[in-house]
Amino acid sequence: MKAKIFYSTLLTAMVVFLASMVMSVSCLYDYFGDLQKEQLRDELKLATIGVEEKGVSYLEDLDDERYRLTWVAADGDVLYDSGVDEDTMENHGDREEIRMAFTTGEGTAIRYSSTKMEQSIYYAQRLANNTVLRISGSRATIGVLLHGMVQPIAMVILLAMLLSVFLADRVAERIIAPLNKLDLENPLDNDSYEELTPILSRIYFQRQEIAENLSELERRKEEQEKLEHIRREFTSNVSHELKTPLQSIMGSAELIENGMVKQEDMPRFVGHIRTEAARLVKLIDDIIHLSRMDDGIHLPFETVDLLTIAHEAMEAIEDAAQSRNVKLSIKGESAVLKGVPRLLFELLYNLCDNAVKYNNQGGSVDIVLEQNEQEVSLSVSDTGIGIPQEELARVFERFYRVDKSHSKKSGGTGLGLSIVKHVAACHHAKVELQSTLGNGTTIRVIFPKK
Repeated sequence: MKAKIFYSTLLTAMVVFLASMVMSVSCLYDYFGDLQKEQLRDELKLATIGVEEKGVSYLEDLDDERYRLTWVAADGDVLYDSGVDEDTMENHGDREEIRMAFTTGEGTAIRYSSTKMEQSIYYAQRLANNTVLRISGSRATIGVLLHGMVQPIAMVILLAMLLSVFLADRVAERIIAPLNKLDLENPLDNDSYEELTPILSRIYFQRQEIAENLSELERRKEEQEKLEHIRREFTSNVSHELKTPLQSIMGSAELIENGMVKQEDMPRFVGHIRTEAARLVKLIDDIIHLSRMDDGIHLPFETVDLLTIAHEAMEAIEDAAQSRNVKLSIKGESAVLKGVPRLLFELLYNLCDNAVKYNNQGGSVDIVLEQNEQEVSLSVSDTGIGIPQEELARVFERFYRVDKSHSKKSGGTGLGLSIVKHVAACHHAKVELQSTLGNGTTIRVIFPKK
């Protein structure tokens, strides 16, 4: 870029210089040409007065080689010429300036000599005796003048080029210097040319966009790594969870197949196989349900009443509660919000199912609905075994069980609270957990109304 600025500046300077020189020479040439013509006119007037008073003797007494005087008779014959013997000269009656002088009183003409490379300027004036006096002078053409000035012109051009090179380099350096000092890390902090402001602004916003994109890519990378870790852990847990009931079923089936089970024990083994099969089906259903939510399968939202869904979930869990002598209750009024009824039922059913399974014989489960203008709060409280403080942060992990032996007996899959967490996230809800070991647990889900 500096080279382009340098050569552009140098070329501009040289063009301006040459144009200025040509215009100056042309103006001076025209000025001195006009001055010479005026001098010829003045000289002719003086000579006219002298010839009218003294005749040819006046002309013979003149000794000025700058001008040439010619005296022409009325018939065109040359009476006198200061430059050439008049006897050898031809008739001048046909000369333009002579004819004009005889006709109008004065005449002028300019003739170009290609051999001498000069112009001859002629002025003629008619005298009182009807003769014509003509004066002429030579003027070199502009080409001849320039030819004679080749050396000084060349010196001037050389000096002008050297000066132009120096100035062009300085100008290019001064133009480029602010550009070289641009801080592209902080584009808007530069104090440079006003014309660069749009470009620097674009650079700034592009840098911001690139930084945001990099941050987003980094975040996505971390999420992908986290999801990959969860997937591997999930796959490992699924394999383990599926393997346990299958091994139990296979063991019982082999004993029956080999005739190693007494007839009176047959109902117990068949019941065990049915229980483990039911547990396996429940586990597979929960896994499929979670996988669908992980894949982002969205169901249409509609207006729902959490109180109605709470009653439906309580009816679904009633038999299990009665088998453990657990009392169920619902407190609160109608709470309407936008949601997916099926998912909200899953959330409430899993909360109530956990509250019953991990409760004590003769305990209670309370569902409480509260609301204000901005949100609806749903809480499920039990009087069960509770959760140790050090394990509160992990209870929403998949397949995580606080009391593994109790979960196995109750048929728990370790996926209930994971489903609760997913459903809450789908509804932009917050989940809060409070628990005291041996005194029960309360899980509160807070839904925004909008």
